Amino acid sequence: MKNKKALTIIFLTVFIDLLGFGILIPILPTFASGELGISDFGIGVIIAVYSLTQFLFNPIIGRISDRVGRRPIILVTLLITSFSYILFSFSTTFLILFASRFLAGVGGSNIGAAQAYIADITDKSNRAKGMGMIGAAFGLGFVFGPIMGGILSEYGYQYVGFASAGFSVLAFLFAFIFLPESLKEKKPMANFSISLFKISDFKSIMKIPNVGVFIFLFFIIIFSVANIYGTFALLGQKYYGFTNRENGYLFGIIGIISTIIQGGLIKRLSTMWSEKTIIIVGLIALMFGLGLLPYGSDFTGVALISVILAVGTGILQPTLISLVSKYSPEDRQGAILGFNQSIASLARVLGPLWGGFAFQALGYEAPFVTGGIFAFITILATLYLVKTKKLNIN
Repeated sequence: MKNKKALTIIFLTVFIDLLGFGILIPILPTFASGELGISDFGIGVIIAVYSLTQFLFNPIIGRISDRVGRRPIILVTLLITSFSYILFSFSTTFLILFASRFLAGVGGSNIGAAQAYIADITDKSNRAKGMGMIGAAFGLGFVFGPIMGGILSEYGYQYVGFASAGFSVLAFLFAFIFLPESLKEKKPMANFSISLFKISDFKSIMKIPNVGVFIFLFFIIIFSVANIYGTFALLGQKYYGFTNRENGYLFGIIGIISTIIQGGLIKRLSTMWSEKTIIIVGLIALMFGLGLLPYGSDFTGVALISVILAVGTGILQPTLISLVSKYSPEDRQGAILGFNQSIASLARVLGPLWGGFAFQALGYEAPFVTGGIFAFITILATLYLVKTKKLNIN
């Protein structure tokens, strides 16, 4: 690593911020349903607006970070995130909750900048490990956050929002004091224009060898998982009879497994297996993990299936992000990684919308089975692309 200290600091910053995000994960759907009376599809809309906002703002924030630096972007977005959580605590209607998730999406659009920060301070041989640390920060946030959220919700949902806001403020203070700037050469602002999403950018990035294919695969995988973002907690509450605390434990289990994989195991796998093998193994685990969730029968069964799901997501997400970075031009890291996060956010828009609709109209199994089917299709697509040389990986 070029800068272990900076890597540790960005890891801690992202972890503290995502701890606040993780607190809301198990209780947002049940809060919207039980306290505000929002329908299953409406919950899908609430989940989707967060990702839609990221889809629109990720490219902007990524491009701005190439010009003004990663540090100021991270600081400003952390403050926006903290305000969104405070607004959540005062949500009494669909519109207020909608607004809080919109602001949270703006703040959450800093992940591309954080990934670009990793790219700035690592060389290509260590980039997978660096991206894995960001994944591990997600995992740890998903370990402790949902458990805390499930427990805090028993005292009142407003305390969940205040706790989340507190962690984002803490992350801001930590970054303000300790986080150095990573970008050595900044692009000039003279030719910079604000646009939410450029078709020309899409075309130029998707034409880059390998990068376009990896972004496409990432989109399909995120869509498959996003089918259950708003419905996993509802499945537990409505069909298994789980409490918020038990739902929090399930998300915590997923976070633990993801952390183990992304925090160190992924590097071992990358030395033992080829890139193709890692992707296929991850997809197989994802397929079974998603498809079997509605058939777990009890807490133990669902927990075991959640482990399989976590293995799939823990392998795939850092691997594909690192491969996007690996094959991207050095002077476009921020823009391309921001674009990749934007495409992933689009998948997180479409996934919850479909998941909420399918859960309400087609039955509780539909969102999970759909995700499993898409994972299977992605396995076939990957094998085909490798065979036809449209994807050149080892």
